[in-house]
Amino acid sequence: MSCAQVLRVLQEYLDGETDDVTARRVRAHLDGCRDCGLEARTYREIKNALVRQEQPDARAVARLRGFGESLLDPAPGDQHDRTPGG
Repeated sequence: MSCAQVLRVLQEYLDGETDDVTARRVRAHLDGCRDCGLEARTYREIKNALVRQEQPDARAVARLRGFGESLLDPAPGDQHDRTPGG
């Protein structure tokens, strides 16, 4: 899988919502890609921090949602494939 493909399914993977084949492919990519591995760790930390809060801060949730959407729709001129070494 390429970095772009992994980033499209990363949240579903972290939530356990991908099929077994996709999960194995994402896990293999994360094991070999430092950038995507960091992305996954960051998502996990954010999710764990939100779980610890009784009521999530609406502004923090909006910023997180915007960040996630920006990953799916990069700014013009920033559309390179984030494959390792690429």
